[in-house]
Amino acid sequence: MAVLDVLTMGRSGVDIYPLQSGVGLADVTTFGKYLGGSPTNVAVAAARYGRSAAVITKTGADPFGQFVRQALTGYGVDNAHVGTSDIAPTPVTFCEIFPPDDFPLYFYRLPKAPDLDIRPDELDLDAIASARIFWMSGTGLCVEPSRSATLAALAHRAKAGLTVFDLDWRPMFWEGAEAAGNTEARALYQQALAHATVAVGNREECEVATGETEPYAAARALIGLGVEIAVVKQGPKGVLAMDRTGSAVEVPPVPVEVVNGLGAGDAFGGALCHGLLAGWDLERTMRFANAAGALVAGELACSDAMPDAARVEAKIKESTGV
Repeated sequence: MAVLDVLTMGRSGVDIYPLQSGVGLADVTTFGKYLGGSPTNVAVAAARYGRSAAVITKTGADPFGQFVRQALTGYGVDNAHVGTSDIAPTPVTFCEIFPPDDFPLYFYRLPKAPDLDIRPDELDLDAIASARIFWMSGTGLCVEPSRSATLAALAHRAKAGLTVFDLDWRPMFWEGAEAAGNTEARALYQQALAHATVAVGNREECEVATGETEPYAAARALIGLGVEIAVVKQGPKGVLAMDRTGSAVEVPPVPVEVVNGLGAGDAFGGALCHGLLAGWDLERTMRFANAAGALVAGELACSDAMPDAARVEAKIKESTGV
């Protein structure tokens, strides 16, 4: 069995994005179809840097499920861990595009999406244990059987290699979870953090996990819950990264004319994986990840727009002059 550089687990589906900007869905007449789902996009982003990548997920038994598999192959991502569930069709997600900072999402994945039907006994535990990076998200904890499968994967991996927890707070997927203070979610997040080595989230997501919103306090709290590196995204203020020694770096955002901000976080994640695998220091890794996110924010699609290393380095040089 070949050892994967990056193995992600969680959401996959189809993004249906309007080809008209500044227009509500009621009035949009043309759309583009793209591969979607945050962990899936992270795998695509990592593959763009030449990393071997795969995603553990499920689709419905329908043409959109076939599209997901074909798209992954086209992007150089192994689809061997993509299963099929009969509980629902492959999810689709619509968005509205109102740059620079308003991109409402409409998820069609109820009553439960196939990627939440992943079961513990279906996991390839050898692949999970051996991957250089295992990436999971908070959404995988929202409902059974995905919750048990995600926790089983983490427990089996037992902090081998790098285990990244994308805090990924989506309250609409949690029953009764309308606020970041949801006690069930916090307990599950903290259970997962005990098995992770890296945590990544924005301030609201950090509040779900730790109760803290101030970036340095949130980073320290994440470290206290067991991770080696805490990454706190601060939107227009950039990103804070802290390691277990308490050493921290803050990196400003990279200026960009935003077209669609929805894929920036996934591009950041794939670039973060690349930097961690390369053994870069925190500052270089954060600058690279920020630049990757900016490049994708300047494009309509998520997966299609994931850059290669040369484009990211060029963007860093453009923004810093170095």
